Amino acid sequence: MSDTDQQSLPLVQHLIELRNRLLYGLVVLLVIFLMLFPFANDIYIFVSAPLQVFLPESSSMIATEVATPFLAPFKLTFFVAFLIAIPFLLYQLWAFLAPGLYQSEKGLIFPLLVSSVFLFYAGIAFAYSVVFPLIFAFFTSTAPEGVTVMTDIGSYLDFVTKLFIAFGVVFEIPIATILFIRSGVISADELVQKRPYIIIGSFVIGMLLTPPDVISQSLLAIPMWCLFECGVFLGRYLHNKKSIV
Repeated sequence: MSDTDQQSLPLVQHLIELRNRLLYGLVVLLVIFLMLFPFANDIYIFVSAPLQVFLPESSSMIATEVATPFLAPFKLTFFVAFLIAIPFLLYQLWAFLAPGLYQSEKGLIFPLLVSSVFLFYAGIAFAYSVVFPLIFAFFTSTAPEGVTVMTDIGSYLDFVTKLFIAFGVVFEIPIATILFIRSGVISADELVQKRPYIIIGSFVIGMLLTPPDVISQSLLAIPMWCLFECGVFLGRYLHNKKSIV
């Protein structure tokens, strides 16, 4: 075997392992989807409940395209299957990266991965249980007189999945803050000095991602601010602990 072959062998082995782990993830995702698909309509009813509560008695959700009654629950079920599979997918990522990490890096990254999953789920739960009832109450109450609110199920799915992802990502702020501080990109003290800009930015993002009312904007902006403060506190603690060690 030539020197070139010997040097390329580890890379080939890594690519094979990466391929296998991707296949494991796809298989698990497919299995979860197939298990959930018989309940696709029930899942859609559950996700649409925050809106249907506020629809007028004479109104209901509608489908404006021929394939939408099938495609909307299908897409939602796949989205839910992906959410359920996230821990396993991240485990596959961890198992692929862990052999190349130092012990100290493993001690930091694994808890962050677990925390990121928890926070992402927490963001989705917050959106469903707190944000959706308030913004749908606002939307339905502002309809002009003589206009019956009848939301298309495909449009509703697009709207809620965007908010689910937005709140899930926003709840990752502590993880991002800790990583920035831990890696030395920026210090906790520098972040504290930028607090006024962070607060303003939180409300700007809240304005862009939520309906045009103060309550909805605050429901996103205030958690963003609080999560930023948590990230700064934990980032400073971990950085100081690293310095002592």
